[in-house]
Amino acid sequence: MTLIKPFDPWQSSLCSCPPKYSLSAYTGCGHSCLYCYASSYIPRFYQPRPKKDYRERLEKEAKKIPVGSTIAISNSSDPYQPLERKLKLTHKTLKILVNYDFRINLVTKSDLILKDLDLLKKFKKILVTISLTTLDKNLSKKLEPNCPPPSKRLKAINQLSEFMPIVVRFDPLIYPLNTKNIERVVEKIKEAGAKQIISSTYKAKTDNFKRLNQIFPKFNELWGKIYKKEGQKIGSYLYLEEKKRKMLIEKVRKEALKVGLEFSTCREKLENLNTNSCDGTSLF
Repeated sequence: MTLIKPFDPWQSSLCSCPPKYSLSAYTGCGHSCLYCYASSYIPRFYQPRPKKDYRERLEKEAKKIPVGSTIAISNSSDPYQPLERKLKLTHKTLKILVNYDFRINLVTKSDLILKDLDLLKKFKKILVTISLTTLDKNLSKKLEPNCPPPSKRLKAINQLSEFMPIVVRFDPLIYPLNTKNIERVVEKIKEAGAKQIISSTYKAKTDNFKRLNQIFPKFNELWGKIYKKEGQKIGSYLYLEEKKRKMLIEKVRKEALKVGLEFSTCREKLENLNTNSCDGTSLF
């Protein structure tokens, strides 16, 4: 099995990303986010481990990837999850890829990325995407137990933005947990130095829906209504019905455009709202 794979191998009709590759040094993730979708199809997802013979395999595979390709690191397993402090596989990845003419998009929830800042500055084409779900550290701790608090992520955005374009994923929007202070979140993202916001709504799968309901029992009835009774089944996910999704996403879009940020949404069938590529790679 290869390490560097075409993104969205299932060719989902909901994916509007430009062609790119996906690369993960780890299988699984230690951030333990309640809403994570990847835990539904990756066995022992919350028991992260390195991929076997990773460095040797990557050195061989990198030589076969076309010049100028975009490689996203990564989409299902955070490259700067806690295990990176010990194993430094993402750091080793960057030391290999810096020798190639690729476009690198690092996607993370962690300020641990700052440890690699000097290395990141050596890349000719690099884009960093930071995920930020809320400004509330207590809510963040419940939703993303092992992630750095929002304040550290904002500081990381600020420091990184001096040297490279930064995109912020303000998602998933989980009504009503993190949808009350959208204007303030967008303002903070802009102040930190980001260029674009990507936003999308929470999509329910059996396992992540169970986790959310266990931690936030007071919303069991509401979520059962808006997802199970009124929601839409799209693929293997339960979505909010389109009118509710559009309303939430348009709120983020309105605030983003107000402060001069590019905006896009992802896997919502609302590409007409985008002002830039859905994954931010137009910023290269």
